[in-house]
Formats: sequence, structure tokens, C-alpha cells
Amino acid sequence: MRVLLIDDHALVRNGIAGLLRSRGIDVVDSVGNGEEGVRRTLELSPDIVLLDLNMPGMNGIEVLLNLRARGVNIPVLMLTMSSEDSDLRAALRAGAQGYLLKDMEPEELIPALEAALRGENVVAKELLGSLARIVRGETGTGEEAPRRAAPFAELTPRELEILEHLAKGLSNKVIANALKITDGTVKLHVKAILRKLGIHSRVEAAVLAVEHGLGKRQGS
Repeated sequence: MRVLLIDDHALVRNGIAGLLRSRGIDVVDSVGNGEEGVRRTLELSPDIVLLDLNMPGMNGIEVLLNLRARGVNIPVLMLTMSSEDSDLRAALRAGAQGYLLKDMEPEELIPALEAALRGENVVAKELLGSLARIVRGETGTGEEAPRRAAPFAELTPRELEILEHLAKGLSNKVIANALKITDGTVKLHVKAILRKLGIHSRVEAAVLAVEHGLGKRQGS
């Protein structure tokens, strides 16, 4: 696993890099600002990026949007001190595959990275309540957020079926087993779903699906 770290605090960067290297992870670079982070991601093509949220200059959300706009679709995990619903929502909307907190237990970081590489969605357990509010379409004050028109008209029946499974947070392997198709076929369908919906990540697709009640169509 090749990991790139982007964080403006040198102590945090060095600590995380040391932890990862002690567990056999290849830290390809550790940079201190968003602009350099974008450049090094494009140059090094890491397997995964750990990205701070609040940085001077180009912040984490801007870095993420910049990478996605350039066609970089590798997993990006936000690693931050912020537990605000608005920050979690912005990260998921921008295409983050996960959102972790810097006060997490060190032994939880490697499994989170491995899960993200398997295509799974990774959100700090402390933020599951926030995630639930987001997928219900609520704001931080409990008010109903404006709903977009149902965006699923272009999806095929099979793509809709797979999107329902994504809304439940299932991995490609689990979806493939459930539908009796191959992992590769699921991966192709997921790519088509993201393209048709104009989004960048499985998490964003899952949030969008649940917002429109798609995940409740079975077993509710």
C-alpha cells in the first residue's frame, strides 16, 4: 500500500508517517500544503491519500475537488479534528471515501486504510450519528434540507439494484455475492452509476440514494 500524507502540521505528519512505516506501509511522501499535495498526488499516483481538512491556502475540500476534477479517483480519506456535520457533509459531497478523526486509536488507522482500498466507505464511529442525519437529508439544526429531483432516470434496473446495495454501505464483493455476479461486473456498474449521476465516490452515491429513499425500497 502506497500512502501520501497531506497535513500542514509537521508533528502530525511525522507521527502518522512513523506509525504507517512501522506497520510496513510505504509512505511515498508527506507534504504540508494543499497545492503541493495536489502536485505530488499527480506525480506519484499513490494508492490512497490521507488529507487534512483545515489547512491555510488550499484547504482539504479544495484539494479533493481539484483532484477529482483532474480525474484522480483513488481513495481519499479526510483525517481531521473537526466533527462538525457540515464538514463531514462537504467532504462526502466532494468525493471523499472516508472521514476519520485525528484522535482515533492508532491501531484503527491501518484497518481503515485497508477497508478504503477494498472500496468500502470509512467513517469514524463517533460520527455515525452525523452520517445518519446527513443521509436523512437533515441540516445541523434538524431542519429538512432541500431535496433535489430524483436523479436516477438514466440508470438501468441492474444499476438501480446495485445502488440500493451501495446505500447500505456494502462492498463490491458482498454485492456480487448477493446478486450472483462477479466483482468485476459490480465494479463496472458502479463506475457507470457514478458517471451517470455526475459524482465521484461510492459514499456520495450512497448518501444520494438514501436521501431519495432508495435504500428503503427493500426490507422496509
